[in-house]
Amino acid sequence: MSTLRKIAISVGDLNGVGFEILLKAHNHIKTLCDPLYCINYTMAHQAAMLLGTQFPNDFNMFKVSGDFTIHPGEVSALSGQYSYDSFLSAVELAKNKNVDAIVTLPIHKEAWMMAGIPYVGHTDALRDLLHSDAIMMLGCEALYVALLTEHIPLREVPNHITTDEVYDFLIRFHDSVQRRPIAVLGLNPHAGDHGVLGNEERFIEEAIKKANETIGETIFEGPIVPDVAFTPRSRAYYKTIVAMYHDQGLAPLKALYFDEGINVSLGLPIIRTSVDHGTAFDIAYQHKALLLSYTNAIEAAIKYSKGEINYVS
Repeated sequence: MSTLRKIAISVGDLNGVGFEILLKAHNHIKTLCDPLYCINYTMAHQAAMLLGTQFPNDFNMFKVSGDFTIHPGEVSALSGQYSYDSFLSAVELAKNKNVDAIVTLPIHKEAWMMAGIPYVGHTDALRDLLHSDAIMMLGCEALYVALLTEHIPLREVPNHITTDEVYDFLIRFHDSVQRRPIAVLGLNPHAGDHGVLGNEERFIEEAIKKANETIGETIFEGPIVPDVAFTPRSRAYYKTIVAMYHDQGLAPLKALYFDEGINVSLGLPIIRTSVDHGTAFDIAYQHKALLLSYTNAIEAAIKYSKGEINYVS
C-alpha cells in the first residue's frame, strides 16, 4: 500500500495553462505524492488532444461532471464554471479526509464572474465554504508575504487600517506561522513620515505593540517603510512580511521570485496550496508553461500535511 500523501488537484481554467502544467509534471509529481486530478475523462482527453498527446494510464481522476469545448486563451463562463466545480470537488475530498491536502491551479476571475460564481477567487470561496478566516500568504522559502487586504479596490484599503483589524490579523497570523521576526509595512510612502504623508501608520504601530504584548515577545516590527522592505539588506533580516494591500506586497515579491512562488492558505481546517500565477491565456496549449511554482506547491502541501514545513505551527 502506498505511503505517499494523497493530494487532490483542481485543474483550474481549462482554457489556460493548468492542464499543460499538471500533465507535463505528472511523472515527477507521482514520485512525490498520489495525485488525484479533479476532472472527467472527456475533458482530460480533449485537453490532452489540444496538446498533441495523451494522458497516461496512471493519471487518476476524480470525475467532475460537465463538458464544454475548450477554447485556448478565451474567457468563458463554461470554463469558469468547470474550474469552480473542480475546485469544489477538491475541497469536499479534503473535508471528508479522502485526501491529505489540495493544490489548486489558476482560475480566471472574470470567468467565475461570468458564470455567476459569487467569489473573486479561491481564498474568498474557502472562507465561506469552510467557515474560516483564511489568511493569504504567498512566496517561497526566501521570502513570504501575507496580505492584510487582498482583492479589493485600492481606495477601500485605508478603511481596513484600524488598530483592531490589524491587531486581529497579526494575532491570527502568529497562530499560523513560526517564522520571525516579521516586518509589518506601513501604508503610505515613507511609512507616513510621522504624519506628514498620512496617519494610518499610528494605527499599525498601535496594533503591532498590542500584538507583541499579547504574545509576550517581539514578533512583529514596524511600520516598515514599504520601498525599502524588499531590498537585499532587509530581506537578509526579514523572511516574512505583512503587506497592507495586494500590489504593495505582491508586485515586489513576484519581481523577485515569480517562477518559484506559491500561495498558501493559512488558518483553514484543510491544507491548501496553489501556484502563484494566473491562467496565462496568451501561452495556453503552446508548450511554454513553466512547472516550478506547481511542483513547489505540491511539495509544500506534502510537507504541510506531515507537519514538516517550517512556517506552519
